[in-house]
Amino acid sequence: MTEPLLKIENVAVDFRTATGLVRAVRGVSYDVARGETLAVVGESGSGKSVTARAIMSMLADNAQVGPETKIWFQGQDISEYSEAQMLRLRGDRISMIFQEPLTSLNPIYKVGDQVAEIIQIHRPMPKQQALDEVVQLFREVQLPDPEARINQYPHEMSGGQRQRVMIAMALANKPDLLIADEPTTALDVTVQAEILSLLKALQKSHNMAVILITHDLTVVEKTSDKVVVMRYGEVVEHGTTKDIFSNPQHPYTKHLLASDPKGTPDPLDPDAAALMQATNMRVAFRISHGGFFSRQKTDIAAVNDISCAIRRGETLGIVGESGSGKTTLGMAMIKLLDANAGQIHFDGQRIDHLSRRDMRPLRPRIQVVFQDPFSSLNPRMIIRQIIEEGLIVNGIGASTAERQELVGRALDDVQMPRDAMNRFPHEFSGGQRQRLAIARALSLNPEFILLDEPTSALDLSIQAQIIDLLRDLRAKHDLSYMFISHDLKVVKALCHNVIVMQHGNVIETGPTSRVLEHPQTAYTQRLVDAAFNVISA
Repeated sequence: MTEPLLKIENVAVDFRTATGLVRAVRGVSYDVARGETLAVVGESGSGKSVTARAIMSMLADNAQVGPETKIWFQGQDISEYSEAQMLRLRGDRISMIFQEPLTSLNPIYKVGDQVAEIIQIHRPMPKQQALDEVVQLFREVQLPDPEARINQYPHEMSGGQRQRVMIAMALANKPDLLIADEPTTALDVTVQAEILSLLKALQKSHNMAVILITHDLTVVEKTSDKVVVMRYGEVVEHGTTKDIFSNPQHPYTKHLLASDPKGTPDPLDPDAAALMQATNMRVAFRISHGGFFSRQKTDIAAVNDISCAIRRGETLGIVGESGSGKTTLGMAMIKLLDANAGQIHFDGQRIDHLSRRDMRPLRPRIQVVFQDPFSSLNPRMIIRQIIEEGLIVNGIGASTAERQELVGRALDDVQMPRDAMNRFPHEFSGGQRQRLAIARALSLNPEFILLDEPTSALDLSIQAQIIDLLRDLRAKHDLSYMFISHDLKVVKALCHNVIVMQHGNVIETGPTSRVLEHPQTAYTQRLVDAAFNVISA
């Protein structure tokens, strides 16, 4: 047996909170060899990402690492390394792709400059040479028009495009070990296969080890050599991928492998009136590229003359590849983004011409759950304050005690313990933060909710619970959803109708079962094949 590139033993991490000590990771041990892919799977909050951050020595200030923790990298004990020593390792010998790209990228710098900075820190070179490398990296991770993309800011890119920038940044210096924390979470199924293929090719050419943290068991089965299954901060099972998938031993592993989005949406009242309606919507963004003396501006139509309607009690799915305009359409319809043309009606009232002040009375009735929960939850407020803020602003709840009970009920709805209300957002996993974001939207008893990738950060078993929850809430409160997703399995289980988008245009639309089972266009067929059939990475 060759010596492992990375070996960890008895990793333990606790977090000091206002309500006491939270034991996030307890005695985790595993190793990974050069050229090997180790997948770490488990429910949200199982300690997968915390263990990875302990390896990188990038834990929060309130974290306590256990005294028995040992981490060896290339035979060296790095568990006692100083911050200066770790800085030489991070981004060079060990890289990490983080789960939430928008919070990992600096919003005030262009993405090209941020990737170039990583290159220049570890391999000093002229700025232009570094930018040339960035363009090539962007091309490798399938970012369209990479020469123009290097001059964009993070907020000007879709979630999937930002994730690809993070992958390019992590791979910039060809590390020995790549820790990929949900690297394909924000990517549509077709690009997911391309990114996994890219990671495999780079891993092979550089003999790179990969620790893949994911909740996507299809990805695990296709790409990993070994699997570690975690639950409640502990390893419950580990072994080769073949053994784990063919003969799981632990009941929890069996439960994970059996989890998959199931069912179909409840029947929709054919006489239900339209609640939210858009007519001839158009949204365009202007981006600039080129040198100082050859600056050029290009208009990109993110939404191009789209009309749609969502009836009371209906769930409308919006699907398509990253950058197809799904989120832009949704944000424009709820007036969080200005449209260039088109009309919007809500409950029979035209709202596209309303000012922010005039929209305020409608805001409790129109809610949104954002794709990136960490950036949408105030890091300076505890969860009770975050959820209660909307109640206070909209005059809901006669007293502090009543509002606190409403916050508690919202947490109950999304299967979060009530003591979570006294903790800060950074103390939760990505999936837990997503559930808290859903709780905040539900607390105001809305009629319409825009759900932007609400299950993207959740493992399969929790994903199924959230789908059931959304179904129950829709039936109970006659809610209408606009459900933006790249996961067609979830869309099939939840949505009555679906719109397929590409490059800002509607490619196909109709009842979900018909569109997904009998697609009429080659593009839709490609999405369906990628989602429901096995793709070779």
